[in-house]
Amino acid sequence: MSTKSRLFGAAALLSLGLAPAFAQPGPPARPAERPIVIDGGTVHTVSGARIDNGRVRIEGERIVAVGGSEVSLDGADRIDAAGKQVYPGLIAAHSVLGLTEIGAVRATNDMAEVGLNAANVRAEVAINPESELIPVTRANGVLLALSAPQASASSVITGTSALIQLDGWTWEELTLKAPVGLHVVWPSGEVPPWLPAEVAEAAKKAVTEKQRGLLRAFEQARAYGLAEQAGTVAVPDLRLAAMQPALKREQAVFLHADDAVSIGAALDFAAEFKLRAVLVGGAEAWRLADRLRAQDVAVILGGTHVLPQRRFDAVDAIYTQAAKLKAAGVRFAIASPGDSFDTSNLRNLPYQAASAVAYGLSFEDALRAITLSPAEILGVADQVGSLDAGKLATLVIADGDPLEARTNVERAWIRGREVDLSSRHTRLYEKYRGR
Repeated sequence: MSTKSRLFGAAALLSLGLAPAFAQPGPPARPAERPIVIDGGTVHTVSGARIDNGRVRIEGERIVAVGGSEVSLDGADRIDAAGKQVYPGLIAAHSVLGLTEIGAVRATNDMAEVGLNAANVRAEVAINPESELIPVTRANGVLLALSAPQASASSVITGTSALIQLDGWTWEELTLKAPVGLHVVWPSGEVPPWLPAEVAEAAKKAVTEKQRGLLRAFEQARAYGLAEQAGTVAVPDLRLAAMQPALKREQAVFLHADDAVSIGAALDFAAEFKLRAVLVGGAEAWRLADRLRAQDVAVILGGTHVLPQRRFDAVDAIYTQAAKLKAAGVRFAIASPGDSFDTSNLRNLPYQAASAVAYGLSFEDALRAITLSPAEILGVADQVGSLDAGKLATLVIADGDPLEARTNVERAWIRGREVDLSSRHTRLYEKYRGR
């Protein structure tokens, strides 16, 4: 990934006369000058009980107290939140936010590299802080997002992801944690039955070659690690070196797979190389819930607004998967499909969780699945994901249930800085409402 494509993208937009329409609505937020107390709202701590008529005190970039009337108002600016809902900033655990802008404009897409092994690719350095999708996403309470490199036609190991907070001047300011983990898109053996025989055979052969290439890359990386320990590496290999934290279990390996066969093969692979695995997508993860629990593999579900994997599946197969994983004791988060098309709709994350509530998951577990659970899976639960003293003040005030489409996010803070909730959508609305 490179910044060159962003320059070409800007040039392309200028040549089309579109640049003014895509200007960022305003500068990043400034730190608060005084402590803040959000007072009187229903506080969803997520990590503990809900607090009615609660208070959250913010000093600098952190929460210093959460509770009721015992939380001091001294020296603070009081924000009246009576009748409102206060909850942690939502976390989109699967996206290409900041790596794509307009799908039809190739120069604005910088999310995939060629070659089977691109382990040394780092998502954070290619993130575009000026992306119009960032303010659109945070306007609905999604304040953090995992941005992960995607697979090209030839790649399997796609690189490392970054967890970004949706406010900042530069990619360095946006990055909360990087690298988060190494991403592997499992070569699926599923071939559509309607393909002509010769095409289906070629597709199966390509999948087999990718699977062999993946195994070979990890074997080479393991050998490279031993050579490093022995001091016998003559010429450094950036790709194999980038895989060492994953092989040492210092870094998670995100295995992208949906169908049961691919998930099973990915779990076998993780066990063979003793990886700290996280399953991404997992449309049929519920079919292997016992194995996932036994291997302590967390699942980042690729949303509830997708079709089942098989024609004969029950119509609610996707909607009920979160409740099934919860019942089986599998750690999980609810995300979105995570592709470039979906990233423009990342603001709809709470409704992905809401659909799971309609099919058996409790409200509390659904809210956790888009806040504290992804924070735990991504290794940042000590900083975000719940409203607790000592954590970053990344939170939201809304006028209703955060999972309801009718709810409006009224105010939001990232690291104690109140962010602008306007976006291209709101500017267009204001422009045309008075026409």
